[in-house]
Amino acid sequence: MKKKSLEFSRRKILFGLLNGAGIFFLSGCEKFFNGMQQNKKVLSVLESAEGLNRRFLRFVTGKNRLAQEFGESDISTYFKPNGNPPPFTIDYMTNAASGWPTWRLEVAGLVKQPASFTLDDLKALPARTQITRHDCVEGWSAVAKWKGVQLKEIMQKVAPDQRARYLVFYCMDTDDDGNAFYESIDLRDASHPQTILAYEMNGRPLPVPHGAPLRLRVETQLGYKMAKYIRRIEFVESFKEIARGKGGYWEDRGYEWYAGI
Repeated sequence: MKKKSLEFSRRKILFGLLNGAGIFFLSGCEKFFNGMQQNKKVLSVLESAEGLNRRFLRFVTGKNRLAQEFGESDISTYFKPNGNPPPFTIDYMTNAASGWPTWRLEVAGLVKQPASFTLDDLKALPARTQITRHDCVEGWSAVAKWKGVQLKEIMQKVAPDQRARYLVFYCMDTDDDGNAFYESIDLRDASHPQTILAYEMNGRPLPVPHGAPLRLRVETQLGYKMAKYIRRIEFVESFKEIARGKGGYWEDRGYEWYAGI
């Protein structure tokens, strides 16, 4: 996504947040908002509403509210592979061409039992299949069938300690400047029944453009939260010391950390 798109999305999210709160009720308010966006103090106040939005949504929807699931006939004929290009390193391409023989998912941080999983290890764990809609912050949607291991299965194996509050997903893809993609969710969303580490899409191994060999599906949030090309998960107490401290690649560039829908 280009910078112009990012700025538009940021404005759209905050505008929607205020609109949902009933603050905007007159025509021409977006012009007013654009003026406010130039004021950093005002923008800081608007961003602080994100936490209120998250708490409100979780209060009214409950801990285990399921995102809508669809039937086979609803699967989209085209699903846009968004985000950074695949990680075209020799190691990645060699693994992709030979079935991921040396790829490992490392899980560490504030856990009692750090672990390393091959793709076959993950496939041997109980799996969940779900047909869900991917909603992109850019405004498009697509439906696909995903299969993968529930993240709560991984959590049970590594046993997070009491200090752990977030899971940070480190990825293999980078932007044009070499900045690696990463994302984070909290333990509550990680425990959700539909939060999976997907290794299949529409009945086939996860395609490279969609994040092979493993991507996150957190169906109660917008698409930019669903990290692709995952190589490591770290349980942390805070993400303030990671990258620019906002909890994700896009969050570091102005997106909200909580993207609940």
